[in-house]
Amino acid sequence: MASRPKHSDRPTVVLLVRHGTTPTTGKVLPGRAAGLHLSEQGQAQAEAVAERISVLTTKEHGAPVAVYASPLERTSETARPIARALGLRVRSDRGLLECDFGAWTGKKLADLAKKPEWTTVQRNPSGFRFPAGESFIEMQARMASALARLVSLHPGQTVVAVSHADPIKAVVAQAAGTPLDLFQRLTVAPCSVSAIAYTGVGPVVLTVNSTASLEALAIA
Repeated sequence: MASRPKHSDRPTVVLLVRHGTTPTTGKVLPGRAAGLHLSEQGQAQAEAVAERISVLTTKEHGAPVAVYASPLERTSETARPIARALGLRVRSDRGLLECDFGAWTGKKLADLAKKPEWTTVQRNPSGFRFPAGESFIEMQARMASALARLVSLHPGQTVVAVSHADPIKAVVAQAAGTPLDLFQRLTVAPCSVSAIAYTGVGPVVLTVNSTASLEALAIA
């Protein structure tokens, strides 16, 4: 079997893409419930982010070599135009899943905001576990482990990982050395791109919540 080429002089760049808008975005906490698809607006957002990412194919060393996505419909549907634009296939990865919101899954955000626990979710998320679900600490550790696995599979290359708002915010916060209790201060909009470069001396956050051109992310 041929040996894997060495890329020790270049970082591995992970482009973290939040899925596009769905009919319940901003209204309901969908979690991992199946059957939620992109809205018409979300489909347009997915096509637009695919076009922005495809510009990297013209840049030496910057072209993504793999596209990964959470197995939920809304992430898979966002990843497909990206993979198509890059001439790749979508690889499903459960490590990129949304947080398991347990008993809160499918609840209206307006109703959840009235709960006394909501203050903890916003101000002390490291101390909160969703009833019958996942804690924020577990979510962050799972997401970080998933990205570490992708980095080990693609040393010195660029990959796309389509996930969800909270997991992306949590792993960006970790990469930046920001305490988990402050991760809610980050914003990750639908089909925005956040990029982390994993180097030999640690991660470097290249951009967060980008909806503009990604040309500057090409690895020189």
